[in-house]
Amino acid sequence: MLIIFLNTTKLASSYFKSDDNCHTFTLIFTKTMMTEKHRCGWCVGDALYEAYHDQEWGVPVYDDATIFEFLILETFQAGLSWITILRKRENFRAAFDNFDYKKIALYNQDKIDELLQDAGIIRNKLKVNATVTNAQLFMKIQEEFGSFSSYIWGFVDGKPIKNKLKNYKEAPPTTTISDALSKDLKKRGFKFVGSTVMYAHMQATGMVNDHVIGCFRYEEV
Repeated sequence: MLIIFLNTTKLASSYFKSDDNCHTFTLIFTKTMMTEKHRCGWCVGDALYEAYHDQEWGVPVYDDATIFEFLILETFQAGLSWITILRKRENFRAAFDNFDYKKIALYNQDKIDELLQDAGIIRNKLKVNATVTNAQLFMKIQEEFGSFSSYIWGFVDGKPIKNKLKNYKEAPPTTTISDALSKDLKKRGFKFVGSTVMYAHMQATGMVNDHVIGCFRYEEV
């Protein structure tokens, strides 16, 4: 803090001749530095990305409806950037009946054709068809395990894995757990659920805490 005070005083002196003005400038600048939040580097600089990082990413999700939403968004992300999906998220929400898996499981060809004409979403035929298939299989897992949440959280023994990353680039693209999860989902018939996709899903839904240790959210989630 002393270093910040001395540097800001010197900086302020070059702009303010009055000692009072200089002191005020120093206090304001120092307070800003103290309250500025340190975030994971991948989100910095984009307001939408930062809001998602601050409010959702890495927060443990246990309700099936939200888990399904993230699962669908992650499958559409395959081969694309996550920010692209986030910018279209509300379009997806409107197009896919608020991510209601019970309704999506009943989509017929007319509805699928309608979705493929919707410029607001990712118009990938394979991914749209996979969404319907995945919704149907999602409910089969609910029947087997009581909830999809119970099934998927079972891969981490019901509690988040807390990593200790110093830099977000240290996060692995896959792990043995995401490999196992992906393999099991594929065996059940799910589509676009490769290990990389599923690890991203685990990060998003808080199954693993991959906030860097210096991030203000690391201890909060």
